[in-house]
Amino acid sequence: MSQSPHFGPATRAIHGQRQRDTFGSPHMPIYDTTTFTFPDTSALLEVTEGRRQAPLYTRYGHNPTLYALEETLAALEEAEAAWAFTSGMGAISTLLLAHGRRGIACLGEVYGGTLSLLEQQLPALGINTHLLDGYEPEILEQLLASGVGLVYLETPTNPTLRLIDIAAVAEQAHHHGALVAVDGTFATPINQRPLALGADLVVHSATKYLGGHSDLTADTVMGSAEVLAPLWHWRQNLGTALSPQAASLLSRSLRTLPLRMQRHNASAHAIAEALQSHPALERVLYPGLASHPGHDLACRQMSGFGGMLTLELSGGREAAARVADRLSLFALTPSLGGVESLVSQPCATSHADLTPEERARRGIGDGMLRLSVGLEEVEDLLADLHQALDAKEAGRRGASGTPPP
Repeated sequence: MSQSPHFGPATRAIHGQRQRDTFGSPHMPIYDTTTFTFPDTSALLEVTEGRRQAPLYTRYGHNPTLYALEETLAALEEAEAAWAFTSGMGAISTLLLAHGRRGIACLGEVYGGTLSLLEQQLPALGINTHLLDGYEPEILEQLLASGVGLVYLETPTNPTLRLIDIAAVAEQAHHHGALVAVDGTFATPINQRPLALGADLVVHSATKYLGGHSDLTADTVMGSAEVLAPLWHWRQNLGTALSPQAASLLSRSLRTLPLRMQRHNASAHAIAEALQSHPALERVLYPGLASHPGHDLACRQMSGFGGMLTLELSGGREAAARVADRLSLFALTPSLGGVESLVSQPCATSHADLTPEERARRGIGDGMLRLSVGLEEVEDLLADLHQALDAKEAGRRGASGTPPP
């Protein structure tokens, strides 16, 4: 299939692969094969010397199941190419090692594993990393002028759902010949298109929404073939190419991604609107709310606001834990993006390694609960949230001497 832009995302999700199965399967089967044979040395050399793409050795990523998946991933993001990895950190490590040698500027909140890599492992290898609180143009300008070659960011961020202006960052970075990589996991290619906004590389933790069923671990990096090329030997030698089994599961999931995201978006927005005025909550963070500080930017650079929202409760860590423990439809887990609704307390999971002072500096309160809104009936999810929050509020009034109703 042509990856012409006139095809919508649902069509690209289903017909994005150009590879066709020899026996006519409508989807690429699992080629559970470590190595592939050739009729003669001449045919082998065509592949090993790069004159022809063909299955060769699965650890290298040369496998038909991976090829089909990567074509669909590229089609969804309307990228020239995409490569699949064993995990989010496998992809991010590969990307930062390949493109970060001149120095890395990281803007704002990022995944905890990424932060650890930037703060500890990469400096140990002699790679200079610089952590900014957000998009601070003047500081970034100084870093770029000093030779920093890669700007890395997430938007929306975890768990505060802050937004960073991708187009503005890309324009500034490109003026200095630097690359921009965006982790768009929370948004997915359905809600946000970083490449179209000027980014050079896009990362998605496919374990989350792209997989969508909490049954696979994977990641992908997308961009132009030229920008992706330096990652190839890193992926090959680090052994981070995705397995055919996981690739097949991910290919299955991508076919329903546009439909799933429509439901995630609508339900999360409805819940955010409904809980805005709940007395147990200090605030509700969701880019689709007019009260969100990044709402105007979200309207410009996103086509949907996503399935993630964060509640901040009065009463701190203990109050948030009590509410989380009362929920029945929201499963307590450190992950996100599944068809089932999930809840996590950032101070106990994704940002547990930060000191309370550092979390506070980053705007991550101990009373925060991060919700990954699934595909259940939104009325049932709201009822579950209300019973947990109402019990918390009744307990607070009772403790203050005011009898609960």
